[in-house]
Amino acid sequence: MFTHTLSRFEQNVITIHPGEYFASTDDVIISTLLGSCVSVAFWDPHLKMGGLNHFMLPDDLENNDMTRSQSAKYGMYAIELLYNELFKAGSKKRDLVAKVFGGASVLMPRSASAKIPKDNIAFALAYLQKENIPIIANDTGGILPRRIYLFAQSGKVLLKRIVGPMAGSVERAELEYLDRIRRADARDATLF
Repeated sequence: MFTHTLSRFEQNVITIHPGEYFASTDDVIISTLLGSCVSVAFWDPHLKMGGLNHFMLPDDLENNDMTRSQSAKYGMYAIELLYNELFKAGSKKRDLVAKVFGGASVLMPRSASAKIPKDNIAFALAYLQKENIPIIANDTGGILPRRIYLFAQSGKVLLKRIVGPMAGSVERAELEYLDRIRRADARDATLF
């Protein structure tokens, strides 16, 4: 995560990467670049507070002790961690609304990773439905990566679809990140 400014915006822009999340009541913009990953944006219109996460996989089914995991690279934790961040700041569940983005099929169709986008989308939508959190915007699926900007105080989201050579670089970055996740998970495995 890093903070920077862009000439087209007056606010600071906080960019999050896969496995990260951020929430704020400040007048900031939270941004991320999504391929097959999914981001859930929460916004509390009463407190004028918003947050965004960025997850690569829906869950960590290989983890036998999931209750101790704090990794936001998995949707099941990324949503909870963001949720809890908003609650700590005073938000109430009944006041939250959600926006869901990403899940593009940017990975090679024949790869074992090709079903990740659909699984990510299905997980995010099912989770929010189960928690009775209204989804007021949903821009998921397709084949193009997306850059999103969440304005934390207003809940407004700007979305830009990525085309051309930059789209290919998103696929390469996601494959590298997925490989790092798998290697890290293999190192964390408990052997009996």
